[in-house]
Parts: sequence; C-alpha cells; structure tokens
Amino acid sequence: MTTKSRRRGSAARRAAVAIKKDPMLPTLKRNLPVVEPLDQAQIERIDHESMRILEEVGVIFRDPIGLEDWRKAGAKVDGERVYVDRHQIRELIASIPSTLSLHARDPKKTVHLGGPHSIFVPMTGAPYLRDLEDVRRNPTLDDLATFHKLSHELPAIHSSAHHIVEPMDHPVAHRHLRITYSSMKYSDKTFMGMTTSPKNAEDVLDMCEIMFGKDFVDKNPVVTGNVNGNSPLVWDETMLGALRAFSRRNQPLLVSPFVLGGANTPASVVPSVVQLNAEALITLAYSQLIRKGAPVIYGHYLSTVSMKSGAPMAGTPEIALMNFMIGQMARYYDVPWRTSNTLGGAKTFDAQAGYESASTLMAVMLSGAHYIWHSAGWNEAGMHCSIAKFVVDAEQCAMGYRMAEGPKWDDFDEALDAVRDIGPGGHYLGHPHTLENFERGFFMPQLFDNNSIEQWRAEGSKEITQRALEYAKKLLKNYEEPKIDQAINDELLDYIARREREIPADGGLNQTY
Repeated sequence: MTTKSRRRGSAARRAAVAIKKDPMLPTLKRNLPVVEPLDQAQIERIDHESMRILEEVGVIFRDPIGLEDWRKAGAKVDGERVYVDRHQIRELIASIPSTLSLHARDPKKTVHLGGPHSIFVPMTGAPYLRDLEDVRRNPTLDDLATFHKLSHELPAIHSSAHHIVEPMDHPVAHRHLRITYSSMKYSDKTFMGMTTSPKNAEDVLDMCEIMFGKDFVDKNPVVTGNVNGNSPLVWDETMLGALRAFSRRNQPLLVSPFVLGGANTPASVVPSVVQLNAEALITLAYSQLIRKGAPVIYGHYLSTVSMKSGAPMAGTPEIALMNFMIGQMARYYDVPWRTSNTLGGAKTFDAQAGYESASTLMAVMLSGAHYIWHSAGWNEAGMHCSIAKFVVDAEQCAMGYRMAEGPKWDDFDEALDAVRDIGPGGHYLGHPHTLENFERGFFMPQLFDNNSIEQWRAEGSKEITQRALEYAKKLLKNYEEPKIDQAINDELLDYIARREREIPADGGLNQTY
C-alpha cells in the first residue's frame, strides 16, 4: 500500500467517526467541588445589603398589574416604586422548587435541574449569523432551522432554544409563532419559548398545550422562558406580563437582571452582585404571588464594560468571580440558577473567541450553575451566531461535562491489573483493558487536530473553522427529523395560521391583541 493510499484510508476512517451518531448525554451530574470565594459572613452581608435595597431604595415596576399585586400583598408602593420587607421576600421565595424536570417531546430526553444537575442550552438572540460558508449575513427561518437541527444532533446540547438567530425574512409580529414551531419540529429535546410580549408568551404556551396536553403542562414544566430586568432596579410591563403568563401555567422563567458591570451597576464586583441579587430576589418573589410553587430560576446576564470604549467584554476575571458568588447566593436561597457560557466579543472564530469562551466555560463549570445558557455559537457580543463556533462550543461543553463528572473508579481494579501485566518498560496500547476502555478512558476531541504537522499538511492544512464547517455539513446531511404526530402537527399549523390572521403583520401599531 502506498503512503498516499494509507493517508486516504486514514482520512476515510476519521470521516466515518466524524458522522457517528451519538445519543444525547444525560443530564450532567456534577461531582467536582464548586468554587466558593465567599465565607458565611460575606454571604450574609450580601443578603443583608440586598434586602436593605429592597426595603429602603425600592425597585421600579413599570407595570400597573404588578404594582396592584404588590399592594394587595401588603408591600409599600409609592408611585411605580415597590418596597418589600425582607421577611416577606424570604417567605415568598421559600415556595420556589429547588429542583425541577424539563419534559421533552421524547421522554428519554427529559432533563433535570437543581442540586448537582445541570444542562447546556445554545445561545439565542443573534441578529446575524456566520453561515456554512462562514459568511456574515442576515438570518432566515431556514437558517434558524439549521441551528435547531444542529441542537438536535449535538450530544452535549440538552435543549434546543428559540430564536438562536432572528429570522429576518418573517414579519416581526409573527416570528414567535414560526420560531416556536421550528423549535418543536426539528428537535425532540426540550426548548425555550419567546417572552417578547405577554401575548407572545401566551401563544407559546398554547402551542405547548397542543403538543403535550393542557393537563400535562399544568403539572409539568415543558418549556423555559427568560425575562430581563432593566438594571439598575427596574422591571417593565412586557417582562412582568410574560412572567405572569409562564408562572400561571406552571412553566419556569429565568429571572435575569442584565448586568453591564460599571455601566448599570457599580464599578466594583461585590456591590454589583448585591444590586443584581436584589433585582433577582424581588422578581423571584413576585412569581410566587402569581402562583405559589411555580418553578422559577435565578438568572442573570453578566458582562463587564470597557472603560475605554463602553463596549461589553467577555471572559474577564470579574465575570468569573461574579459567577462563583451568584452560585453561592442561589445555594443560600436554595433555588436553581442560570448563567451564560462560551461568551465572546471576537468578530470571527479566532483565538480571541477561543480564549474568551474557554475562560467563561471553566468558570461556569466550577460555579455550580444549573441552566447553562448561551453554550454554543455566541460571538461578537451576541451580534452573530457562528455555525463553526456552535459545533466547537458544543464539543467544548462535552469536555466540560466529562471534567465535571469527576474521576471515575469503575475500572480501577482492572486498570491496576494491567499495570501488573505490562510491568516496567512496556506499553498499554494493545492490552485488553486499553482496547475495552480507549473510547471512554480519555476524551478525544473530533474537531481539534493533534496530528503531526506533516499529516496536517497532507490532509489540506485545515484550520479549526474549516474543520468545524465540514463537520456541521456532515451533521446536517445525516440529520433525520424527529416527526411530530400528524394530528398534533396539523393542530399546531392551524393555530399558527389562525394567529397570523388575527395579528396584523405590521405588528398592529396602536392595537392590542
């Protein structure tokens, strides 16, 4: 056999491995210790100062219904500002479930959150993408479907998401319907629902009831949503209305103050966490006024701001510290919590993107977060989702998953027997223990190249972006749609058609619907 033939054969074997279909990884059960920089006195001081903000400074609720709800609950309401006593906050958040299960269309893909259990969820919200040819452009509904298909195929991604990219070829007023259907159609994993208005949230929940059944949805979480606060210390009618929609129907919301450290929080790490904690606590508590025992997740979006340009930054040490501290506060209140993963400000999938994402991933894995959002694709401060980065991030999550599982002892005795078999000066490559365990003994990335430079050149001198895009194309070529039951599919499409007739395509300016 010639050298060229051997190379072709080696390349063919690697290509066969690259398209091997792997099942979704189970919910991650973390077995590594978490990083906890705060001692008990410091945790209690953050709690105390957060409660003082709620009691003495107050939080603005730009929402007449929310203000009335707090007034009826006995809180002090002065104009739009709400002041809540710490004892009432503690009483309300005590009814938040500390764990929850997110039920998927395929029951085998149901996942669990809380305690040691965590899941990875891809990014959302990008107005641009870098496509299969690495071209930055506006996304379409077909591009969104591509990301939903990749979410379905990638083993370390436990959930699909909603608008991973914005489908710019569809009217804004109707997008939430098509986005939700795409999430349901192209993956049978759990997914996220749009909360861009209270009515949009209701539409998502109606579609979930068609998919899963009304009684099932009332008793079981099947979808997540997210609401962002307007830091500092403001919650608006749109977000609070969406929260009410989800909480009434027993579906979990991520309650996420939007932190731009130094711009909308103090230019200091610990006080920023105090403010964020106050903003989260009041809205976590509010969810329990809507439905006691409704699942809700302590969330945040963390970024620090460059004092040179005002631009948000990712992968900084302060973000890592805040993740560690927020994890401690969430455990103090015994509520599940969300963080953001693999964030980057780079404009292409370059070394900066890798460093930023790796720094964030390591901090997230050691923080004990449960709902690990933005785990694939995020770049350019969220302005675009990169297909190449999406698949590499997912493999990085699989590596983080393996690390967080901790050391495995199940083959300990057999491996030590191999030491006795081989003895001094031998090697283990052909030993039965190696042959039985090589695939699981050490993680072998598919998208990194660890060959010699000669072999790398012989195979085309491919950089990571090219390898990742080729891998994504193979995944998509081999994708098989998990079909929805035909009657349910017809009912979903009928619902979408009816709502699109009811909602003006221009968004119904000055109308309510």
